[in-house]
Amino acid sequence: MADAPYLVALALVELDGKRALPLTGKSQREASGGEPGEAGRTLALELLLRLWQRSDEGALRRAAAEDSLLLLEMPLEVMSERLPLIKADWIAGGTTEELLASLKQLAQRRWRIGIVKYQPATFTPWP
Repeated sequence: MADAPYLVALALVELDGKRALPLTGKSQREASGGEPGEAGRTLALELLLRLWQRSDEGALRRAAAEDSLLLLEMPLEVMSERLPLIKADWIAGGTTEELLASLKQLAQRRWRIGIVKYQPATFTPWP
């Protein structure tokens, strides 16, 4: 199970003028293959609800335009060992470009999360 994939939804935001990178995740039995489907939608909803609750702390703003809401698939070890380090670096003032490049290197598969009116959340491959 050491190389079991982990699905992570994360948001690059500024909350009351300070950077934040909330995330939520779920282990998978196997790689998603295609679109992450219902598991991805559930994680996206959970993350957005957490962001909604935190908006009481101050103004909420996307920090990376269309790359601000992402869903990544990566090994659990990578998620638990490397993701916290790059998250801390970005919150401490690292560049958004460096963070996005690091996330792309960590993830085996990656998507932007979007929404179209009257449709469920969509997952667009993130190049």
